[in-house]
Amino acid sequence: MNVQFMEPLGLAWGRMKAALFKPFDIHKWFVVGFNAFLAGLMEFSNGGSGARAGKEGDFGDFIHFPRTAWIWLTDHPGWAIAILFAVLVAIAVIITLTWVSSRGVFMFIDNVVGDRVEIAKPWREYQREGNSLFVWRLLLGLAGFATFGLLMAFFFARGAVLYDRGFRSVLPLGFIIGLALIALALAIVWGYIALFLKDFVAPLMYKNRVTCGRAWKLFLAVFRKHPFHFAGYGILIFLFMIAFVIAVILAGIFTCCIGWFILIIPYISTVATLPVWYTYRAFSLEFLAQFGPENDAFGRPAAAEPQAAPAPAI
Repeated sequence: MNVQFMEPLGLAWGRMKAALFKPFDIHKWFVVGFNAFLAGLMEFSNGGSGARAGKEGDFGDFIHFPRTAWIWLTDHPGWAIAILFAVLVAIAVIITLTWVSSRGVFMFIDNVVGDRVEIAKPWREYQREGNSLFVWRLLLGLAGFATFGLLMAFFFARGAVLYDRGFRSVLPLGFIIGLALIALALAIVWGYIALFLKDFVAPLMYKNRVTCGRAWKLFLAVFRKHPFHFAGYGILIFLFMIAFVIAVILAGIFTCCIGWFILIIPYISTVATLPVWYTYRAFSLEFLAQFGPENDAFGRPAAAEPQAAPAPAI
């Protein structure tokens, strides 16, 4: 099988232009953009800033932070209850958004596959699939949180021991590099699982009207035959996201920051960048469709097998 990358991308680009610009319909942009917004609710994250470790005291405070925080919480039970309540509210909000976003994934796929402008119908129709995807996304998130939480706990626990043994300014280089490599490997594995779940498993759920577990089995049957092509897909998407971020930065600079103000408004930013998200969604569908009509969410008929020429009459 000759698996292509640029050909499905070209097909996705053509679908986007036909759907959004021929003709241009602002109502369609806002409806489809709303579904794209729902589908991507849980895909945005905020970066953090690094901690200062230039002085010995600063680094000691940093590496002993969990112990210090626990002592402070036990000394201030009122604040501890307030923080616990805030955490529970945040968890409830995250769970709710994940549930809504899981239904939105199928609403957006339905818009792209059928070139439709609908919200209520796909919301109701794909309730079963959305709930199944929600459970898997929730479990994947919990697994990722637990894994990285344990890794972070080990870093602070082991780091505090090493610091108390005399490594004052910095921890041993091997310890830091080793944990960094483990974290990077786990992040790559987790990222690929999340990517495959959204880009390939969800479309198979949509096409076959099956649960997420069944769709994983269908996808893995294809993945085992073409692992490097799917790995290459992930790398290509990563490069596209970098290019998109660079384009956003340049757009903000050339518009004197006006573009950045638009892009920080959640729903409006999705509508403004809808061609990107539409092309991306269509690209995942077109890429998957290469692996046989049973994986084609667009439902195109399979190419007819060439017929053998009739034997000449004697």
